[in-house]
Amino acid sequence: MNTPIPATPAAHNEALGALVDDAAVAARDEAAAAARKARALAAAHALSLTVPAGSTASGASAAGPHEWSSAEVARRSLRSEVACALRIPERTAETLIADSVRLVTALPATLESLSSGRISWRHAQLLVEHAYTLPDSALPEFETLVLPFAETHTATRFNQKARVVRERMHPESIELRHTIANADRYVALEPAKDGMAFLTAFLPAATAHAVFDRLDRAAVRAHHDGDPRTLAQLRADTFAGVLLGVGVGVARSGRTKKRSGRKLDSGSGRGSNVYPIHDPHGVLVSITGADILDSTLPAPTLEEILATIRPQVQITVPVLTLLGRDDTPATLDGYGPIDQDTARALTSRAPSLMRLLTDPETGAVRSVGRKRYRIPKELRRWLQTRDGTCRFPGCGKKAGRCHIDHTQEWHNGGTTAHDNLAHLCEEHHRLKTLSGWSVEQIGDGTLRWTSPLGKTYLTHPTETMGSTLPKSSDVA
Repeated sequence: MNTPIPATPAAHNEALGALVDDAAVAARDEAAAAARKARALAAAHALSLTVPAGSTASGASAAGPHEWSSAEVARRSLRSEVACALRIPERTAETLIADSVRLVTALPATLESLSSGRISWRHAQLLVEHAYTLPDSALPEFETLVLPFAETHTATRFNQKARVVRERMHPESIELRHTIANADRYVALEPAKDGMAFLTAFLPAATAHAVFDRLDRAAVRAHHDGDPRTLAQLRADTFAGVLLGVGVGVARSGRTKKRSGRKLDSGSGRGSNVYPIHDPHGVLVSITGADILDSTLPAPTLEEILATIRPQVQITVPVLTLLGRDDTPATLDGYGPIDQDTARALTSRAPSLMRLLTDPETGAVRSVGRKRYRIPKELRRWLQTRDGTCRFPGCGKKAGRCHIDHTQEWHNGGTTAHDNLAHLCEEHHRLKTLSGWSVEQIGDGTLRWTSPLGKTYLTHPTETMGSTLPKSSDVA
């Protein structure tokens, strides 16, 4: 975009102001579009519950432990339709549909404010999120109290305000709500670019603060002792070291553990923050960071961390890369490209290697070992390398945790061949079987899915494997 430079300060300010105004108008348009999308999704949700007689979903309520009710088929199918159409994960689609229904049916003033552009979609999301935990009878008052603040403050400031109002209005005690919320704790792994990933933990606040406090203290100590790594790097390396059991001391509350001739602090050191924690057995204890790790021990290096890992996941490394004669990146199953040094280091410690030779120019598979009947192990591994993940549009579940599905069902004449097999997670395997979703293979591992609404989506293999494996007539 080539914007002419104004000749005078006044003209400069006027032109700059006009551009900022354009951005503000675009933001209001985005908010109005978000409101329109919410109305459409709420209407789609309501319509999906009225399944016409004779449809695929209406006939899916046959009894059986592995069947879905008609309502469940409709819910999952709509979620998948929305996820594919908007190119978002299914969990995100499910939340988006639920938020839209809540916004349209229970928070009319918020919807109107979003439609007019006075608040953003993020503001509306936060308001709905807080409203979920309040009884319906409290929603009008809650909306009246917090919406004006949303229209004049950032989403972050608004979230803080809404949380305070929600706490004051909620009929249940915070202890009861914490007990319920604590049941949802989890750890999640999310791939990032350049061979990195996010490892996120959803924990009780006191536990999370205690863990971060000790990571921070260990990092500060190492930094003061001359470690050249940044504090952020030291926290990350100490975190990895604790979980992998390298380079740091680990202890339980009230105990000491020797390592390299040193004892861990029992938690009474000056300046240590003390956090009350409910352990899984319901006993209230107090911990400090020194109960978690010894901040006097150095954070492990990346080399020490890698040395602890015995690969239990699939890493595909071109032979010439492994020999140092090529720079083609290796592939980590379910993630994507990783750097050569990491791949060589992990491969050197792998308990076993699978022979999967590839042509250094075309990448086509040349050999997977001996042929076997009924999806032999070699073919399973070949398919896992090819697919990488579940092959339903947008699903990222690793292939190793999925079923290998006959695209054309076996009882309908389908063959056990690489061009009639693909990985599907349990949910999408059942969606294919029990709903109106259908799939066909169109060559080179590409799948074409057709939704109950007649919309089509392509999914492509993670790796281009060629078509050198024999079909079922040869395998048998």
